[in-house]
Amino acid sequence: MSIENVVDGTLVPLEQAVTVVIPAYNEGPHVAQQVRDVRAVLERTGWKWEIIVVDDGSADDTAEQAATTGVRVLRRAKNQGYGAALLLGIRAAQHGWILIIDADGTYPVASIPDLLAKAPMNEMVVGARIGQETSIPWERRPAKAFLRWLASYLAEREIPDINSGLRLMRRSLVLRYAHLLPRGFSFTTTITLASTCNGHAVEYLPIDYHARLGNSKIRPRHLFDFTLLTLRVIVYFNPLRVFLPLGAALAASGVAKFVWDMFHKQKISGSVILAFLATLMIWSVGMLADQNSRIANFLGSDISRLPRPNGASDGVEMNHADTSPLNGVRAAQPTFIAERDPRAPVS
Repeated sequence: MSIENVVDGTLVPLEQAVTVVIPAYNEGPHVAQQVRDVRAVLERTGWKWEIIVVDDGSADDTAEQAATTGVRVLRRAKNQGYGAALLLGIRAAQHGWILIIDADGTYPVASIPDLLAKAPMNEMVVGARIGQETSIPWERRPAKAFLRWLASYLAEREIPDINSGLRLMRRSLVLRYAHLLPRGFSFTTTITLASTCNGHAVEYLPIDYHARLGNSKIRPRHLFDFTLLTLRVIVYFNPLRVFLPLGAALAASGVAKFVWDMFHKQKISGSVILAFLATLMIWSVGMLADQNSRIANFLGSDISRLPRPNGASDGVEMNHADTSPLNGVRAAQPTFIAERDPRAPVS
């Protein structure tokens, strides 16, 4: 008997064409070499491609250094965050596949062909930092392990790496959840949870993770932000995963107090009644939240049907400099962007 690989029949085949979006903030010393490395790999893949560097209001010469490589550079006057930079580049992309990678040299560009090879069977392919060589600082590993466990429990699926910055995604997938994507570092966490909780085809590919060039932008306070965001996204997509255990814990405490009262006081205390009432309230809210989530998913329109950018579109007005072909990309000087909120829906 032969083995047949089953591909989700709802996936529309896309052309082998990818836009690489590289967000950069004060990465002047590293961005040009990163672009050259990415381009060298792309030239051997057989895919059509373009590279977009988004300078998110850098105080150094990030945009100028990126422009020396001949790729398209979008520059903001003010810093708005990692997620906002990614969404800007994704909205400006010309191709249906989006690959994101950082400008600091941490992610191995040699893994890009492996991600592209997994594209036909998936909507997102994540480079999971679980390879043989991972230079993740030891002080961050407990926090990452906690977030990974929390996300996997709430999403009801093993998530090896919730916020990897190297991933291949369908542009339509990102735009479908654009209204949920935050402007900061939680962009990748949100798109991972949104895709996993809604049954999209997501695959994880083990990759190495190199030591960072320059200074990290991640701070200890981001752990709280990531944890809160994980809970918010799960409540949005799978609320019963939060409300049912919480109500069960209150119910168990109520039962335990009831047994104690019967054996020691021969009467029911007010705390038992409060515990059971709180359980009913929490479960009722959870059921309503679950119903709203299902209705929202059913009625949610796929904004991937919106026209792709050609000049001005997706809420972004771009004033392009003169361009010329260069190895499959367009050479350009840094382009200042006048835009509204990139998460706002297009009228």
